Amino acid sequence: MDTKLTLNLDKEIIEKSKEYAKSQSISLSKLIESYLASLVSDRQPEEIEITPLVKSLSGVIELEEGFDYKEKYTEYLLEKYK
Repeated sequence: MDTKLTLNLDKEIIEKSKEYAKSQSISLSKLIESYLASLVSDRQPEEIEITPLVKSLSGVIELEEGFDYKEKYTEYLLEKYK
């Protein structure tokens, strides 16, 4: 059963949220409902559905075996802030 809810939010946040919802082809109401549902959900993290976007990105990058991302990131930061 749907129930009407009135919220007072920052105008800029509302406008940006409307744009985002439109770009995702979803109503702002449905977007907020989905967000609130995720907050109060009893599901465990491993049960959360992976979105199609995340699925499409999975496996895009192939790393060599034994790749140490922490080491590479440290090297990057040291070089960046020399």
